[in-house]
Amino acid sequence: MPVADTTRSLDMDTVPPYGISMRHASHAAQLQRLRRIEGQVRGVIGMVEDGRYCVDILTQLRAVHAALRKVEEQILRSHVEQCVVRAVKSGRSDAQRAKLDELMDVIGRFSA
Repeated sequence: MPVADTTRSLDMDTVPPYGISMRHASHAAQLQRLRRIEGQVRGVIGMVEDGRYCVDILTQLRAVHAALRKVEEQILRSHVEQCVVRAVKSGRSDAQRAKLDELMDVIGRFSA
């Protein structure tokens, strides 16, 4: 059985120039959200350490899950609006196909 190639980088698997580090204005907002979520997770850890009531812990875990889902949704939206649209507008069928395939893979992971 062949050994998987672990030397590949993201840049090798992503259509140029889309594998380069790209910063979007919305990522700053998502970073703020993620820091708030980090605080929520620390709060849940404290609840578990203190032996708080299970239903209270579960309620907070659902809130963390919902907050993460919102970040995920907004980053996906940003990816479509920036990266996918750029590939489509490029006129390059290979870039278009690669970005659309990548998008479908990501969406497929959401339902798993």
